[in-house]
Amino acid sequence: MKAYLERISNGIVKENPIFILVIGMCPTFAVTTSMMNGIGMGLSTLVVLVLSNLLVSLLRPIIRDQIRLPAFIVVIASFVTIVELMLKAYLPSLYDALGIYIPLIVVNCIIIGRAEAYAFKNGPVLSIFDGIGMGLGFTVALSIIGGLRELIGAGTILGIDVAGNFFTPIAIFTSPPGAFIVVGFIIMIMNGLHIKNESSKRVESCDGCCASCGQNSCSDRTEEQKKA
Repeated sequence: MKAYLERISNGIVKENPIFILVIGMCPTFAVTTSMMNGIGMGLSTLVVLVLSNLLVSLLRPIIRDQIRLPAFIVVIASFVTIVELMLKAYLPSLYDALGIYIPLIVVNCIIIGRAEAYAFKNGPVLSIFDGIGMGLGFTVALSIIGGLRELIGAGTILGIDVAGNFFTPIAIFTSPPGAFIVVGFIIMIMNGLHIKNESSKRVESCDGCCASCGQNSCSDRTEEQKKA
């Protein structure tokens, strides 16, 4: 049970795909004009992640290394098509809001990366929990970004007016530049709180902040440690 919970916490906190790994940024900037859009895209990606991780893990004994990436894409594309048709049938407003970014889940590096780095090397149960963790991390990140952009840019949360007359919404936050501003400030705050990528701890004396590092590059130091 500890290993399963670790896979979930890993995706949400230690290796959050947006705030820590900084991958899957295209839909992050494009669809997070509101919290609802962020939740919708995050949950759609979560479903595809879990199902594709499961199937890749089950099929790994018969998938040859030479064709693994095309095989991953076929598996992912199949589940994305199912999710897209379900959204179109049951949530047409969300389907219209997300638009072209639903089929683009197929090439989302988060999903392909987890299939390659984890599901293809581990059993189905752990792969499911890995997909849940990364999917929840992606959903939480998109929800936070979408909520902040919607609040500052429109004065609403989930379409409900919460700003009233307290402040005037700043429209730029509902446009693409607003996404860069919000993500940049969140990462800046995380750096200020010393919330670093866990992989940086593999290098001795590294705090994960390359901007303030006066030493050699991490790769150089890693090589030095190997030689030592």
